[in-house]
Amino acid sequence: MTAAQKILVAVAWPYANGSIHVGHVAGTYLPADIFARYHRLKGNDVLMVSGSDAHGTPVTLEAEKRGISPGEVADFYLTEFKDNWDRLGISFDLFTSTSTETHASVSQDLFLTLKNNGYIYEKPMHQPFCLDDNRFLADRYVEGQCPLCSYEKARGDQCDSCGRTLDPQDLINLTCGLCGGSPEIRETIHFFFKLTEFEDLLKQWVFKKPDWKPNVLNFTKGFLEGGLVDRPITRDIEWGVEVPLPGYESKRLYVWFEAVIGYLSASKEWAMLNGDPEAWKHFWTGESESYYFMGKDNIIFHSILWPAMLMGNKNLNLPTNVPANEYLNMEGFKLSTSRNWAVWLPDYLDRYEPDPLRYVIASNLPELSDSDFSWKEYVRSNNDELVATYGNLIHRVLSMTFNYFDGEVPSNESIDTECEELLSKCDKTILMVGQSIEKAQFRKGLSLAMTLASDANKFLEERKPWQSNKTDKGKTAATLWTALSVINCLRVVMEPYLPFSSIKLRRMLGFSDDKTSNWTWNQNDVIPGSSIEKPELLFKKLDDAVIETEDAKLRA
Repeated sequence: MTAAQKILVAVAWPYANGSIHVGHVAGTYLPADIFARYHRLKGNDVLMVSGSDAHGTPVTLEAEKRGISPGEVADFYLTEFKDNWDRLGISFDLFTSTSTETHASVSQDLFLTLKNNGYIYEKPMHQPFCLDDNRFLADRYVEGQCPLCSYEKARGDQCDSCGRTLDPQDLINLTCGLCGGSPEIRETIHFFFKLTEFEDLLKQWVFKKPDWKPNVLNFTKGFLEGGLVDRPITRDIEWGVEVPLPGYESKRLYVWFEAVIGYLSASKEWAMLNGDPEAWKHFWTGESESYYFMGKDNIIFHSILWPAMLMGNKNLNLPTNVPANEYLNMEGFKLSTSRNWAVWLPDYLDRYEPDPLRYVIASNLPELSDSDFSWKEYVRSNNDELVATYGNLIHRVLSMTFNYFDGEVPSNESIDTECEELLSKCDKTILMVGQSIEKAQFRKGLSLAMTLASDANKFLEERKPWQSNKTDKGKTAATLWTALSVINCLRVVMEPYLPFSSIKLRRMLGFSDDKTSNWTWNQNDVIPGSSIEKPELLFKKLDDAVIETEDAKLRA
């Protein structure tokens, strides 16, 4: 028996300044969960970690808007995020926060290691300083006219109109986002990370990754070919991880630098919580593999910046893969927090079941290009696919078994060539779905599973057990036993996608709770004579009124 593979599933850290929406779920959290659940079923040793990004200007801006402290904002959303993950079935081994003492300690240790290894140095910068507020202003605290497209409300780091990256000094009519005053540009000293030192090493490493998704690989290669520059890793702010050197009490580690360290600090925190402080090393050294899930706006942080930091540390594994997704849009338009153009996860989970959302998003993941979510498509996918194809197959097969054979699995003595052909598709399906998930081709994996469900429905339509039950009990038994075995295969391949309904289906098929779930299927797992439970509907058909109600709510 081969040893279990150690697999780190590192998931992007959401800013603790607002709720999760379906775009975040599609871009990051659902793909990571499908991947982690699959590998656990395979028997691999998985550590899936993430947490709320408690630092950075988005959190402080939200705090000032609410009139509370950044810590209170961060704590509020940490609690909400954890509740969301529980209700949606996102199976983190640890979801923590960058506000922990462990994270601060690990971030400071890595800062000092990189500095001692010669990869961090000091350099003067010029930043906006507000005389009225008597402080340096982070990029998002200033706005002005974009010098490239003349948009009047460009931020200090980016123009939302043309999408160009900016420097606060570039803005015309620079204003303070706090008081509306006119900041002046002052010199300040900051620490920089020598990213340029790793350009050749990163190119050699990335060009050996032909199995990466083309959108990630092309973006990373293009960024590298454009030439790297050293990047500042400290800021003049009060909220964040302190710089661990005397004389720098007013500075904090830049959020981009310390947030990616969160994967390491969360792994160490998990190890300590589990009573084995050294256990994190199993997922960061040796033959372990690491997969980093995030949206496309975070690619360079995980394919260039974090790998360079790991190279500078010198003794930790680089990412195995960075299967980043593109964006999920909403009815053809980009999701927007400021315009409330989104489906918010807490609101959804208060009113609907989790598995239908998991199904609809998984079947339409933006894996290689942007995709779109609409309530019309949500209802159609739920009704025409999840209910009519998969749910209906389960319910009618279990109902006929319950009614025709008194709730016992029928005999398989009379199975014929048609039965064997369908059963052989199960062996192929579980193999191909597994291969698809391993390649982060989650849409393909789900499509293969639904194809098997469609084949099983055709099998029933052709053999008509509701008719043969009156004339040929042996054929009826063979048909329903075969269908039950196929449904058991579907239960396995659907479990990473639809965990809640898979647990219910497992119980309805009569499997005991002490039988461990795993990524295996044998047609004889369904034993003639064993009892099944009276079936219940796994999925509910939705009325078209849902579309009208949700669209009206969205557009309001």
